Amino acid sequence: MTTSVLPGGPAVRHRAAGAKAGAPLTRIDGPGAALGLVAEELAAAELALMDLVQSDVRAVPEVAGYLVAAGGKRLRPALTALGARVVGMEPAPVRLMCVGELLHLGSLLHDDVVDDGDTRRDRPAAHRVYGNAVTVLTGDFCLARAVLLAAEEGGFDAVRALGDVVTEMAEGEVLQLQRAGDLSCTVEPYLDVVARKSAALIAWCVRAPALATGMHEEAALLEGFGRAVGIAFQITDDVLDYSDSTGKSRGSDLRERKVTLPLIRAMERLPGLRAELERGEPDPAHVDRLVREIRASGALDTALEDARGYVRMAVSALDGLPESTGLEALRVLAHHLVERVR
Repeated sequence: MTTSVLPGGPAVRHRAAGAKAGAPLTRIDGPGAALGLVAEELAAAELALMDLVQSDVRAVPEVAGYLVAAGGKRLRPALTALGARVVGMEPAPVRLMCVGELLHLGSLLHDDVVDDGDTRRDRPAAHRVYGNAVTVLTGDFCLARAVLLAAEEGGFDAVRALGDVVTEMAEGEVLQLQRAGDLSCTVEPYLDVVARKSAALIAWCVRAPALATGMHEEAALLEGFGRAVGIAFQITDDVLDYSDSTGKSRGSDLRERKVTLPLIRAMERLPGLRAELERGEPDPAHVDRLVREIRASGALDTALEDARGYVRMAVSALDGLPESTGLEALRVLAHHLVERVR
C-alpha cells in the first residue's frame, strides 16, 4: 500500500472485482434513486474533500473551505462513483471521487476572479470576501492537490489523462475570454469552448475508475458518455441563467453579453436583439425585459432540445457496456441533467 502525502491517510490501490458482471440489476427510476445508489460514497467524499483542502497556511483552508461549505451539485464525485460501479471497482474510490471536485473548485475560484463575479452558490464570491490574490492562489492549491491525488489514487493513466484535461480547460478559458462580447459567435465555437472548459473534466470523472483499473475499452466508452453529457449539462446551465434558481443573479450571462447557446438561439429569432446588445451592456431594467423576450421567443426550449440530443448521444455511448445498476443510474442521471429545468 502506498503512503499518501496528502491528508486523509494512505492511498488505496483499487482493483476491479466482477467488473464484467456489475451489480445485480434493479430498477433505477429517478435521479434520487440514481444518486441514492452511491449515497454512502458521496457522504464519505464530502468529508474527504474538506480534509483535502486543509493546510498549515491558514488562509488556504479558509478560502477553499468557504467554497466547499457552500455546497454544490457534486456531479463530478457522483459520476466517478457511478463509473466505479460500472467497472466493479473495489473498494469505493472515495478519494478518487474528490479529484474532479477539487479541480472544479479551483477553476471556480479562478473564474470568479477573471469574470469579476459577485455571487457563487447564493453567497458572495470568495474573491469578494478574501480578495483576488489569495483566491487565485488558493485555486492553484486546489488544482495541485487534484493532480497529486489523481496520481496517488488513479495511477499513471489517470493522471496523464487529467493533465490533458487541465490543458483543455485552460484553452477553453482563454478562448472564452478572447470571444467575450463577440456577438457574431456561432454554435460551433460555443460548443468548442464548452467541450474544453466543462465536458473534458466531466468525461475524466466518469472514466477515472476504468483508467485506474486498466480497463481501457470501458474507459473509452465512458469518456464518450462523459463528453456528450458534459455538453448537455453546460447547455442546461446556460439555460438556467435565465431563471432564478442558479445561485447567481438571473440574466448574469446576458448582462455580460456572454454568448451562450440560449442567446445564440434567441438572436436567430429576435432580429433586433444582437444590435441592442452591441450597443453595450444592458442596464438591470433592460435585462429583465430581454429575459422575458428571450423566454417568449422559444430560444430556451430550442437550446434544451439541443441538450437532449447530446443526452441521447451520451446514452448511446454506453451501449457497449454490460448492464448493471451503475449503468442504469448513469442513463437516468444523464436525462435528469436536462430535465431539471422546470
